[in-house]
Amino acid sequence: MNERSMKEIYYADYLQLDRLLNSQLPESRRHGPEAHDEMLFIITHQAYEIWFKQILHELKSVLAAFTVTPLDEHSMGVIVARLERIIAIQKVLNQQIDVLETITPLDFLDFRDYLIPASGFQSVQFREIELRLGLGVHYQYPVTGRLRAEDVAYLREVAGEPGLFQQVDAWLARMPFLRFEGYDFWESYHEAVAAMLAKDRRSIEKNSLFSDAERNAQLAELDNTRRKFECLLDPAGFEQLQAQDLFHLRQTSVLSALFIQLYRDEPILHLPFRLLSHLMDIDELFTAWRGRHALMAQRMLGSKIGTGGSSGHEYLQQTVDKKRIFKDLFNLSTFLIPRSSLPPLPRRLKQSLDFHFTGEQSS
Repeated sequence: MNERSMKEIYYADYLQLDRLLNSQLPESRRHGPEAHDEMLFIITHQAYEIWFKQILHELKSVLAAFTVTPLDEHSMGVIVARLERIIAIQKVLNQQIDVLETITPLDFLDFRDYLIPASGFQSVQFREIELRLGLGVHYQYPVTGRLRAEDVAYLREVAGEPGLFQQVDAWLARMPFLRFEGYDFWESYHEAVAAMLAKDRRSIEKNSLFSDAERNAQLAELDNTRRKFECLLDPAGFEQLQAQDLFHLRQTSVLSALFIQLYRDEPILHLPFRLLSHLMDIDELFTAWRGRHALMAQRMLGSKIGTGGSSGHEYLQQTVDKKRIFKDLFNLSTFLIPRSSLPPLPRRLKQSLDFHFTGEQSS
């Protein structure tokens, strides 16, 4: 054991508690009596920023792993584990809103005006999280706003790098699941879909509980579903699905993700399925966080303008669905078919399922 490793480390020094615990400086204190609840407001938001730092730490490692081709089993396991950690942190972030809501609207007014124009919009770390997840693919992301010039420059640099959405898109596109040694899975899938929809049509037509209007509405919706299935497998039709904002992933990526969803029970697809599921969890938890934040803003401010100059609750609520990043994966459920209808895979295809997707398919 070398001399450095034997040096005593004191708990407070290791955590730099002197700096950490003396970094709460209520603004109300500078203007008169300190507003009691401002301390909680500061500490909660500082805790958010510390957790954001950890999320970025995990997210950057995930992005780095995706840059290596092929993506091997070990890397896949690490990615899934780190996404699980991000999800666990997100749950804590959502729970912290419970703590913030112990501040009543009247108590918040004791110090609110001292905060103008500071607001959560100026959290550079949270904006970076959104960009590194890939929000810029779906949403015209305003990097400017009430940010310092150096922060704007940094975020614009981040915006120019591939986010997780783009990395997952490229990874899925490399998977060799579309055709295998003359076997076209998607032809078999199309036949299974046709049989499923024909069965649904017969069920609707024979249902004596429907009125004529209800039956016609059900059949019209079934025809709409059939058109979506047809568009999924047709390159020109798929562009229509993209125009309808159903997908931002490329067609080959969507088909690979659907294959993983359909055949998740294959042992080699367990980790890829968990990865896709975790991306949906992250999207869902950030959507819930934004939604709760919007409701909290309404609870605190009513219809007042936010400290950052936005329209408060209304602005936050409008961005909740717009900022969903992995909505493509949620929309895949439209194209699932029952396990009992899944085309059986050829024996050699089952044997060849591997994580080493190099983009080279068997001929």
